[in-house]
Amino acid sequence: MIVIALIIIFVVSLYLYGTRNHTYWLERGVVHEAPLPLFGTEMSRFLMKRSMAQFAADVYCNHPKERFVGGYRACTPTLVIRDPDLVKRIIVTDFKHFYARGFTPAHKWMEPLLRNLFFADGDLWRLLRQRMTPAFTSGKLKAMFPLIVERAERLQARTLAAAAAGRTLDARDLMARYTTDFIGACGFGLDADSLNDDDSEFRKLGAKILNPTLQRAVVSVFKSIFPSVFKYNKFLGQELEDDILSLTKQIREQRGYKPSGRNDFIDFLLEWQQKGKVTVESLEKLKADGTPEAVHLELDDIMVAAQAFIFFVAGFETSSSATSFTLHQLAYHPEVQKKAQDDIDRVLVKYNGRLSYDAIKEMTYLEWVFMEGMRIFPSSGFLMRECVKKYTIPGTDVTIDPGVKITVPIQAIQNDPLYFENPSEFRPERFSPEEVAKRHKFVYLPFGDGPRICIGARLGQMQSLAGLAAVLAKFTVSPTPETRRELISDPRSTIVQNIIGGIPLSFTERTAIAVSLDDENKRSQ
Repeated sequence: MIVIALIIIFVVSLYLYGTRNHTYWLERGVVHEAPLPLFGTEMSRFLMKRSMAQFAADVYCNHPKERFVGGYRACTPTLVIRDPDLVKRIIVTDFKHFYARGFTPAHKWMEPLLRNLFFADGDLWRLLRQRMTPAFTSGKLKAMFPLIVERAERLQARTLAAAAAGRTLDARDLMARYTTDFIGACGFGLDADSLNDDDSEFRKLGAKILNPTLQRAVVSVFKSIFPSVFKYNKFLGQELEDDILSLTKQIREQRGYKPSGRNDFIDFLLEWQQKGKVTVESLEKLKADGTPEAVHLELDDIMVAAQAFIFFVAGFETSSSATSFTLHQLAYHPEVQKKAQDDIDRVLVKYNGRLSYDAIKEMTYLEWVFMEGMRIFPSSGFLMRECVKKYTIPGTDVTIDPGVKITVPIQAIQNDPLYFENPSEFRPERFSPEEVAKRHKFVYLPFGDGPRICIGARLGQMQSLAGLAAVLAKFTVSPTPETRRELISDPRSTIVQNIIGGIPLSFTERTAIAVSLDDENKRSQ
């Protein structure tokens, strides 16, 4: 009898725990999806049947007449935003109410590698953002370009070997190797050489970071449902943390813990450590007179590893995704591919065949192609924010509290016929200045916007356009019998979308092309 009573008490307690807050949106008169105990409205995501991008798109499409739609991540209230004006308010105008990304359920503790610019919130984010912005100036990017050219040549060589042998290549893997090599050089001063070495340790590290795993999925679910109980469980795992810490320590030791003159990202972090603490006005703390307190940050070994980690992840994975998705579209749209190749040829002839920073900036049509590729299939299909101060949604009497999670389903918005006519059509001309001026700015957000816009957006676009130019200058891409016309996102994807089955493409050497990078290098020797 006692056992039965204990079971009943346990079940009732679990139910009450798993349904707390589930009347939040009902009490505010907000249209919302029906929650389930423990899982809220995101059961399909927790069971790895839908990725976050897919789930957010489903909610967006299921409620076409709403400005916003309520839901629950386990028992935490969530809000999917459908209205571009409200998107602007949240990520720009009213940023002080939504400066947190809200990826980490337990704010008092973060696993070491997540204490980086992307995942950090509040004062830690502001301190990191202020100090790291100088690492991505136009001058810094231009200085990095010779490293891109070297990797672009290796990209062409690997593709040529496959084309000559009649082999198909997985575009996702090919472009990941290219971006891995570039990030290895400009970030860590290493020659990863993954374009030549299939067993490159640096490439294996990238795969270890980003390949979806059951362990990460399970940790994510339990941290969402029982945040207090599982707050110390690491999403990334101890092995990966040890690998990153070891890598950054080894490089810094080799440089004597002083900048080496390479001007790479590790040098930038070493310079920061030499300069000492950085100080900013607090987002979270006020003095008695209502003015912000001053807060400080010194970069310790863990923080160095965390910033190097996010530079590595964001630098290679988002760009490799975007470029491979774009190549996939070009394979099915040969007329667009021809226009892009003509644009590349025109510019390379003007620059005597030399791929350069200025040459890339003149490849206007190629840039439109890339932007259209990111519109249809952005690397990350959503943006996340968290309410940090009570906020009344403009035009309503709905007030939301701190802790409410905000999702902007950018992939769904960017494929909405309300904003992009015939959205499934691949039409780069949508990004001509005339067309861009006609539409709402906040219906196209592949890099986000506002104070938390991707700090490396220009670096990512530069290496992406250079990689596409290097490939298309020498090769024509086409589908293979194994290529899927519609890409399928892996439901286990977290932030960046992984593709089921990869993106196999055929690369055929062009017979009539502009002066190649190789030819130019031979003449200059």
